[in-house]
Amino acid sequence: MYANSRVPESAQTGIHERLAELVERHRREPFRKPILDYNRAAFEAAMVAWGGEKPLILDAACGTGASSVLLARQNPDAFVIGVDQSLARLATAKGELPANLCLVRADLVDFWRLLAERGVKLARHCLFYPNPWPKIGHLSRRWHGHAVFPVLPRLGGVIECRSNWRIYVEEFAFALGLLLGREIGWEAFAPGEPLGEPVSPFERKYRDSGLSLYRCVVDLREGG
Repeated sequence: MYANSRVPESAQTGIHERLAELVERHRREPFRKPILDYNRAAFEAAMVAWGGEKPLILDAACGTGASSVLLARQNPDAFVIGVDQSLARLATAKGELPANLCLVRADLVDFWRLLAERGVKLARHCLFYPNPWPKIGHLSRRWHGHAVFPVLPRLGGVIECRSNWRIYVEEFAFALGLLLGREIGWEAFAPGEPLGEPVSPFERKYRDSGLSLYRCVVDLREGG
């Protein structure tokens, strides 16, 4: 069956009780794991492809690149970099890619840190339907519970996280708010006008399965 997606199952009913403690620890103790050479090479290739002239959109964990293609077509005056660690997923990208798009195989943890090291500021930063890791013991595997999370606000731009699991978006907003020192909101939404078509086949399937979808959108640009 096609429209058979389900909400991730979890014993959690709200924000994880250890999230605030974890975010604060990661803020105090910067992530220092060595960056792998293949990620440095992938990053440099992406920077050359971008050229530094157009506003930069990062599609984090882009999977097959379907969302990256859509972002590139919707934003012809910007350049889109889609990053995923799976070469197999990226290899399924269909058709000719837009000229303002570069798909990169790299570990996001390293790619994010390299962007920050280079001082790159994003125009838009998309985290569409990351792995929810819904088990209570998997908090540190969620992006907002990972040691790299404090790097994300440094990249600026309009950051957007979407999920079909409400708690993930609620936690993302809470963790980002802790780093920024202000309350961050989140909302339920439906793909379609005025937001445009679903960003990927995953989002379309979630919608067609009758699931509620959630997002957190924060403007981190100067003056935003």
